[in-house]
Amino acid sequence: MVEIIIAISIITGFGLIILNVAQKSVMVSGRTIHSIQAAFLLEEGVESVKIFRDNNTWNNFTSFFNTSSTYCLPGVVANWNAALSTSSPCDKIGIFTRVVNFSAVNRDASSGDIVSSGGTLDSETKLITVTVSWQEGSEVVTKVVKFYINNIFS
Repeated sequence: MVEIIIAISIITGFGLIILNVAQKSVMVSGRTIHSIQAAFLLEEGVESVKIFRDNNTWNNFTSFFNTSSTYCLPGVVANWNAALSTSSPCDKIGIFTRVVNFSAVNRDASSGDIVSSGGTLDSETKLITVTVSWQEGSEVVTKVVKFYINNIFS
């Protein structure tokens, strides 16, 4: 009788361990899928900004964006002038929210290097930040990509 109770306890313990591992695997797999989807949304945001720059003159591009605003980039961009908005909160793309920020860029006068403070305003370059965030359980996960874009057609 004691052997049967010990055997059942051991089998139950292993069963609980296997269930716990399976649950963690499903959770990690879901997070991985969300991270991959977020990476694609970030890449799409970068490409969308480049396309908008290419389809407009630099003056239209830079005058369209206020560097103190956050712009919502929807899942489908048929017309940028109509699609981008500063409304808050942004529309969700599935579980994701994607926003774009535009920042001014300053350069060191002597070296021409980009500097974080001081320097001279470079009107031919902007710092673009694309952010994708989503709720994962009780936490908000955020992925960010920053890149510089400049007036390549001048």
